Amino acid sequence: MLNIPQLLATELELKPHQVQNALELLAEGATIPFIARYRKERTNEMNEVQLRDLADRHTYLTELEERKQVILNAIAQQDKLTDELQQKIASCLQKTELEDLYLPYKPKRRTRATIAREKGLEPLAAFIKSLNVKNGVSAELAIEAAKYVSEEKGVKTAEEALKGASDILAEEVAEKAELRAYLRDYLLAEGVFISRIKDEHPEGTTKFEMYRNYQIKVKNIAPHNMLALCRGEAEKILNFEIAFDEDFVLSYLESQEIKTKVRTIRDFYQPMLKDAFNRLMKISLIGEVISEKKTYSDIESIKTFETNLRELLLSAPAGMKPTLALDPGFRTGCKVAVLDQTGQFLEYQAVFPHQAAEQRKKAAQTIKNLIEKYKIELIAIGNGTASRETDEFVAEVLANCERKPVKVMVNESGASIYSASKVALEEFPELDVTVRGAISIGRRLQDPLAELVKIDPKSIGVGQYQHDVDQKLLKKKLDETVESCVNYVGVDLNTASKELLTFVSGITPTVANNIIAYRNQNGAFKNRKQLLKVAKLGPKAFEQAAGFLRIRDGENPLDNTAVHPESYSLVQSIATDLQVPLNQVTQIAERLKKTNLRKYVTDTIGEPTLRDILSELEKPGRDPRAEFKYATFKEGIKEIRDLSVGMELEGIVTNVANFGAFVDIGVHQDGLVHISQLADRFVDDPNKIVKVGQVVKVQVLEINEKLKRIGLSMKAVKQ
Repeated sequence: MLNIPQLLATELELKPHQVQNALELLAEGATIPFIARYRKERTNEMNEVQLRDLADRHTYLTELEERKQVILNAIAQQDKLTDELQQKIASCLQKTELEDLYLPYKPKRRTRATIAREKGLEPLAAFIKSLNVKNGVSAELAIEAAKYVSEEKGVKTAEEALKGASDILAEEVAEKAELRAYLRDYLLAEGVFISRIKDEHPEGTTKFEMYRNYQIKVKNIAPHNMLALCRGEAEKILNFEIAFDEDFVLSYLESQEIKTKVRTIRDFYQPMLKDAFNRLMKISLIGEVISEKKTYSDIESIKTFETNLRELLLSAPAGMKPTLALDPGFRTGCKVAVLDQTGQFLEYQAVFPHQAAEQRKKAAQTIKNLIEKYKIELIAIGNGTASRETDEFVAEVLANCERKPVKVMVNESGASIYSASKVALEEFPELDVTVRGAISIGRRLQDPLAELVKIDPKSIGVGQYQHDVDQKLLKKKLDETVESCVNYVGVDLNTASKELLTFVSGITPTVANNIIAYRNQNGAFKNRKQLLKVAKLGPKAFEQAAGFLRIRDGENPLDNTAVHPESYSLVQSIATDLQVPLNQVTQIAERLKKTNLRKYVTDTIGEPTLRDILSELEKPGRDPRAEFKYATFKEGIKEIRDLSVGMELEGIVTNVANFGAFVDIGVHQDGLVHISQLADRFVDDPNKIVKVGQVVKVQVLEINEKLKRIGLSMKAVKQ
């Protein structure tokens, strides 16, 4: 069987000790963020991407080995396991290759071949096969076949006997692993996807118009095109197939399977091979190729989703400041929620600025009063219905207001999902769903990460064909992304929600609940050691979690840094050496920079950890996210009909796909900057140019009100 650690080291270009140590840590229950941050010496500084690749491939190979054992046992029970077959199975590296080898021995429903065997025709098939040799002799197959005519067995004629023998040989050919592998590779390399829109959908009436008469080589199809074809077929709008040179395939099969030059045998084999391919191989191989391309497209699409989600979760926070949040609406009015500098809900009002003049005046006074009463510093306006009108209304209010809060349009994707969720109900059982939505909008502005973790990532709107990809893999990868982001930023132990805590390394939902309960009962945590008093939070969970949990203004200044408690004694020793009090951590960092770090290296703490400690002491409690920026939408541009070709606008990137980027320009419909319009040079990956949340300048290239499509360009505008 495979030496998995050695294979992983070779495949991932890692040293064997890195692989071995990383696998040991994972087996001990260490999380990937913890290993990447606090066990750099053990893994030779493997990063999160390397660790996740290692974990994923290790899982795949482990499952492969388990499947091999099942298959070997199944074949052995049939007394058909040869040394050669065992060696082939043992050396398999891919599940497809393994299943090909198992196919001839796999239990199957009654086939034409099994029926022919039941009729006693296997010896006839073996006889014909024995004649198919390089220097074979001629034989009258009909005479031999006549020997198998039997009323009792249901073989009425010699022709029927030959047909049964052909069925047996066809199945043998169709189950040959090497033939299937070659033809699968041929279809992947030379096949062509062809799609047609169904006749009942006239031109210009579907979003799949580009696939009306679409052709592309299988090997060249982009992931988003593959997923679009699958969705179009699922929605019964289009059909697609793989076209290929069938004559080439049959010629290949003949070259591999026909050994003799004897005409009678060749004449028997040619239609048999054609039947083997058309009846037993073609549909399954095409299905496997489509499945392989779909799987690849799923993986690439999920990678895009992961990248977008990471950028969104790590969006710059506007800061924990008193915030006025508005969920806009026309007929039902605007829901206004007030939040304090910790994100706590303080007050709610409903205002109706988009109805009668008197109502607008009253709404303006309400907003003004709330701004003054709570010393508001931020105003968050949801970007849904009536957002631009509400934005203009708030601007009018601020023009006559002494206090000038920063006004920001906030992407509210998923806010309605949150407001109706169990999480929101637990947080605000007495509030209406619309009020909860306004609160979520405000908190997104204060701290996007802390609020967005409460929503299923699939509801945030940064995916590409997210409902069409492997949902199990999607959930796994998005959960990993959230976990990575939460631990990268760190979590305030005294203000974090249960949902945020759940993504901290080593903390389960039960422990997260217990942390909240302990906090409610005993007040704010004063030091990290108190975590060990939390129910079900033992030494292992403490080891995994402590470094990612922050305590502001606690008893130990190191508790507000990413320095792990296991290194506190070392930092104390360094502070003593440098004759600097521990509460003056920045001075420790300044002095430490001029010191040879190697003098503090121990058996467990090496230079990588010491460099991390130095970095933390330089800026204790720092937030690693970028500086906050926001877009300013153009006045008077509220709907698609307000746009004109050539117009230059400012917007914010809401989603990045592998064919371009979607930009919110304030008209309730995102515009698309196609990959060809992102820059003045060739762009192979939009993520190299733009990120979700980035403020960009665009020019309008195309407007289609009927299909609600807006074409934009970034290369025509100076950024």
